[in-house]
Amino acid sequence: MPKIAVLQMCSGIDPARNFDTIAKAAYEAVVGGAEMLFTPEMSLLLDRDRARAAGHILPQDQSPFVPMLANLAEEHGITIALGSMAVAVPGGRNANRSMLFGPSGESPDTYDKIHMFDVELATGEKWRESAAYRPGDEVVTVDDTPVGRLGLTICYDLRFPALFGELGNRRCDAIAVPAAFTRPTGEAHWHVMLRARAIEASAFVIAAAQVGNHEDGRATYGHSLVVDPWGEVLLDMGGKEPGIAFCDIDLARINAVRAQVPSLANRREIPKS
Repeated sequence: MPKIAVLQMCSGIDPARNFDTIAKAAYEAVVGGAEMLFTPEMSLLLDRDRARAAGHILPQDQSPFVPMLANLAEEHGITIALGSMAVAVPGGRNANRSMLFGPSGESPDTYDKIHMFDVELATGEKWRESAAYRPGDEVVTVDDTPVGRLGLTICYDLRFPALFGELGNRRCDAIAVPAAFTRPTGEAHWHVMLRARAIEASAFVIAAAQVGNHEDGRATYGHSLVVDPWGEVLLDMGGKEPGIAFCDIDLARINAVRAQVPSLANRREIPKS
């Protein structure tokens, strides 16, 4: 039964300081017996001042933090699921990219966030993620992680059941949902949607989140969660403080749930009108 560690962060505008937080968490994770560490969306830089952030956003092969994270995973013998970081891509925009670093120290598996958060909230907050970020176009799963076959998603992807339906079709054992949810939407939808996605995919959902009041002025909801395939919340880190927490992942639970509610086996293609 693998043990995982979940890092809840209050990331700021200094990537080096944020990396130090991840490095400390990796050490604590290993000491605590975890085989895998999950971090939130935009772990290395959370800054809505795009002009200020631009100097820190580089192509993946030029970022100093990618080899640093690979070395960190290799040094500690742990798998690190970096929720995401911003990387520059051709065309003048960036990608919001998840990276999975194995203990071998090799180049990471990657996933670019597919769904862009473009919205004006009732609170007056406006977000136009597509103005700076290019959406991804590929569903990504990674086999042979400590939690089995892992599906990669990021934050706003949570609201699009078709993506999770495909991850269910691919028989993912676990799905990562790193996030930086705002407080109003988090309070309304975070728990219920994560539980629903776990139930729909008959898989564990592991959602490391940002929390608190950030240097760039935003406030995030927190409540990093681990949900089992039955929809039971195994871990809730609350909405006040950053920190690290541990959870055991009983992979035998997946087949037990799928046998009891065989929705993946019974799924049919919906006719189109």
